[in-house]
Amino acid sequence: MHYLVTGGAGYVGSHTVRALLQHGHTATILDNFSTGHRWATQGQVVLDVDLRNPSALRDALRGLEIDGIFHFAAKSLVGESAKTPVTYYQNNVTGTANLLEVALENGWHRVVFSSTAAIYGNPLTDRITENHPKVPINVYGQTKLTVENMLKATCEASPMAAVSLRYFNAAGAAEDASLGEVHDPETHLIPTALKAASGAGQPLTIFGDDYPTPDGTCVRDYIHVQDLADAHLRAMNALEQQRLEGPQFDAFNLGNGVGFSVKEVFAACEDIVGQSIPYRLGQRREGDPARLVADASRAREELGWQPRHSEIEMIVATAWAWEQKHRSA
Repeated sequence: MHYLVTGGAGYVGSHTVRALLQHGHTATILDNFSTGHRWATQGQVVLDVDLRNPSALRDALRGLEIDGIFHFAAKSLVGESAKTPVTYYQNNVTGTANLLEVALENGWHRVVFSSTAAIYGNPLTDRITENHPKVPINVYGQTKLTVENMLKATCEASPMAAVSLRYFNAAGAAEDASLGEVHDPETHLIPTALKAASGAGQPLTIFGDDYPTPDGTCVRDYIHVQDLADAHLRAMNALEQQRLEGPQFDAFNLGNGVGFSVKEVFAACEDIVGQSIPYRLGQRREGDPARLVADASRAREELGWQPRHSEIEMIVATAWAWEQKHRSA
């Protein structure tokens, strides 16, 4: 099969391209390289196109034979989304609308969409199912929920079939350290903690240690990036085999179903690096829930998906191997 992968030069997108290649498929990567990296494109055809430009998008995709679309391209920083909401809606929502329009024009009817747990907002239960109320508390989550609604409506009105994958905290790197996480600025906890432990980063701040959790710090569900990539392939396979029940749109949570606190992540990073992490204690951040953990049982049952990297130490070890290799390159 040959797939279009938007945002295929980014973190999760590039790992999904790697998984496609390992399964004998090929990809055309569409990326505007605002955050992606050319070294992550792995020899596949690359289209340097911005989804917000419909005429350029049409021209770039004209004549291609595509068996399905993996749609990762999006802006994804919560803090930034609050400062530039119009940009986020233009990029994430308008860009997706342009992509769907061109896809339908070309008869491409299968889409796997990279969504987020941010669509749920503040959790009402210890473990979040797909039926949890969707009340996003930031612009980023609002744009992803808007895209999900647009996908669902498109599937109801056309031959389009789509799966939205709502993942929690993507983490880790390829087991052979050939691909990994590089963001500027880096906002994810594990890479910033590893940099701090190795002396390559700044001292960190723990935002509150008085939450109703075992050690007082926030608990999050970390899911390894290769497990995310595997879920994307399984979702596309389900679309191809028409195995999903009900409407042509469906959504699945992706997470380990186990939460790790900030201090537990720090401890894992310290064990892997062999150094302590300098940090200071700060005030709680507004909008930070005490606990965000996925119930991903539907993905296990309906997609046959099973995370292989369930231990935080295992996830951190792959991120550290990548950090060492990337820093010395």
